[in-house]
Amino acid sequence: MDEIRIKDLEVFANHGVFPEENALGQKFLVSAVLYTDTRTAGKYDRLSESIHYGEVSQTIYKHMKEHTYKLIERVAEAIAEELLLVYSDYLRKVEIEIKKPWAPIGLPLETVSVKIERGWHTAYIALGSNMGDKKKYLDNAVKMLENCKGCRVAKVSSWLATEPYGVIDQDEFLNGCLKLYTLYTPEELLKKLNEIEKKEGRERKIHWGPRTLDLDILFYDDIIYGSEDLCIPHIDMKNREFVLKPLCEIAPYQHHPITGKTVKEMLEELH
Repeated sequence: MDEIRIKDLEVFANHGVFPEENALGQKFLVSAVLYTDTRTAGKYDRLSESIHYGEVSQTIYKHMKEHTYKLIERVAEAIAEELLLVYSDYLRKVEIEIKKPWAPIGLPLETVSVKIERGWHTAYIALGSNMGDKKKYLDNAVKMLENCKGCRVAKVSSWLATEPYGVIDQDEFLNGCLKLYTLYTPEELLKKLNEIEKKEGRERKIHWGPRTLDLDILFYDDIIYGSEDLCIPHIDMKNREFVLKPLCEIAPYQHHPITGKTVKEMLEELH
């Protein structure tokens, strides 16, 4: 990926743990690495096809002047998020370094700094419902993700009526999948999906039992991840036609990071 670099932008701002830092202010130096694709801009000499580093510098400067934070960790996080949201059409990832040369520690030093890297991630989410107005529950979930800061819904499959899986003595399901761009980590995304489920009346009483809304992370970039609450890629997706069929509609050639098989291949193996 190509890079546009801004080094040591000087901003006098009011960030710090101590009250005098908030009142009197101090100097900060901000560096940014913008990860983007400059190919089209470079070939056709069009600024409209790239990221305007002057505008980015003004965005950083304005944010630091208009806000007051205690920690430079928070400054870095806030700037990274704003840049990724404002320039989401071209900016894929950003590296931010905040230097604090006047850090009040009572010892000689050149600077204290925090450096972070943040970016957009691609996740595929399975949606399901078999209670009440199923379509409404699924449509609401898509809308809530679309309205969620830090999420952009890229593609949504059609809704598919399927027989229940696991516990079969229940109403049929309406299932689908969507492609999501997100700034959330896997655990943060899981938390957000659980919040949406809860808003739509999801109660976890019976494993594989009836539910108003079920949201599962299938893929997240190409990572292999496991925790007490989350497994990526989804551990049982290869056996679930009601997942693979709508997923194949929007991402037939997405590869499973462990087996290397495409969604299309996994679906074909079920028949």
